[in-house]
Amino acid sequence: MTTALTFPGQGSQAVGMGKALAEAHPAAAAVFQEVDEALGEKLSSVIFEGPIDTLTLTANAQPALMAVSLAAMRALEAEGLVLEKAASYVAGHSLGEYSALAAAGSLSLADAARLLRIRGRAMQAAVPVGEGAMAALLGLDFEAATAVAAEAAGSDICQAANDNGPGQVVISGTRAAVERALEIAKAKGAKRAILLPVSAPFHCRLMQPAADAMAEALASVEIAAPRVPIVANVLAYPISDPVEIRDRLVQQVTGMVRWRESVEWLAANGVDRLVEVGAGKVLSGLAKRIAPGATTLAVGQPEDVPAAIAALT
Repeated sequence: MTTALTFPGQGSQAVGMGKALAEAHPAAAAVFQEVDEALGEKLSSVIFEGPIDTLTLTANAQPALMAVSLAAMRALEAEGLVLEKAASYVAGHSLGEYSALAAAGSLSLADAARLLRIRGRAMQAAVPVGEGAMAALLGLDFEAATAVAAEAAGSDICQAANDNGPGQVVISGTRAAVERALEIAKAKGAKRAILLPVSAPFHCRLMQPAADAMAEALASVEIAAPRVPIVANVLAYPISDPVEIRDRLVQQVTGMVRWRESVEWLAANGVDRLVEVGAGKVLSGLAKRIAPGATTLAVGQPEDVPAAIAALT
């Protein structure tokens, strides 16, 4: 089988995630210690003990989810996984792209943690609380959802932020425009159109100040060629050049996460097994809808590690 490793994004966080991995695998525990040292604080305490409100803060959730993904990755590697032999590609959903790059050796773990802390803070600061919003439009295809966003925008901003899977598109923009989009979507036959409990309108033009902050932060970070190509969010096809990776990470802040197309590209290019590395099983659920012929595995708990090793080595 041909395998891609995928790494989850914001929304997959839960108090206690990664704790059992850290207790079972010294290599996983070391990841949390290294992230704490990189950030100069005990983020691991928030990850393992909460409270959930603190963990969900964008500046915490982003490095926290990366830490759990890398803890799972290090546990796999400690049991014999060799990335280049096990997988042909990596991909990550939004912040998960940083997890994928760290797993593939393109970013150091410490740099990934610091960049995601900067990214989270910059995305939160880009738009005053209450002025932006995001909503999920369920039951409309991508073309219909983008038409809804365009109609709702008017003189405001409203655009597709995440093309997650068939009939699941997230829009982002000014609150007034997104609220208009909810009514338009319902009128056009959406099964559900719901505001999301997020603190900022991610992946739209309102995030330009955050993109500028990431351009500055990424300029001083060493990026190596990944050990296997990464399917970039904004392109939905693989890249390996460090200069392009840096540019695409900046574009990703304001650009759409093309997840449906990314998984479609993988399936069309021979990938028939998708392994989700980190917290939750959101990406595995999406994969079953986007590429129903592919096998899915999730690695987030100690008991998942032997099964994954048996499948991948």
